[in-house]
Amino acid sequence: MTDAHTPVTEEPTRRDFLYLATGAFAAIGAANIVWPLIDQMNPDASVKALSSIEVDLSAIESGQSITVTWRGKPVFIRRRTQDEVGVAREVSVVDLPDPENDADRVVKDEWLVMVGICTHLGCVPLGQAGDFNGWFCPCHGSHYDTSGRIRKGPAPKNLEIPPYDFVGDTRIKIG
Repeated sequence: MTDAHTPVTEEPTRRDFLYLATGAFAAIGAANIVWPLIDQMNPDASVKALSSIEVDLSAIESGQSITVTWRGKPVFIRRRTQDEVGVAREVSVVDLPDPENDADRVVKDEWLVMVGICTHLGCVPLGQAGDFNGWFCPCHGSHYDTSGRIRKGPAPKNLEIPPYDFVGDTRIKIG
């Protein structure tokens, strides 16, 4: 006879072991089926290789621009003159459609790095053109200044600044 206050513990049976083993095998089997489906969603090696690029800036003279491709997009790299930097710094941020200081858009004053896609409809603007001697998108008439900020036209935002760092005096890493 058992005491009313003592809990009754049953010994595990063979059936309990079979339930536990079947559940464990089913979980392992499900994981082996689901893992390849999830893993195939990761980017492949070619996409990972394009996620960042290094650019040598030593050949670019003051006042010149180059265009490189990063993630399938054109990236404008311009070595601005002191006059261009001065003009970009003098602009009243309050008057801009998308207010942003020039100092917030560059790492070093003379180097401007930005994605060369118009924020209106995705066209590629022309360099050193337009009313502000920056970039001009001829498709719908958006004018950008020497800092890539929208000044006139239908574009709602400034040209995008990609993530970049200087890895040397004359080399940058984009991405």
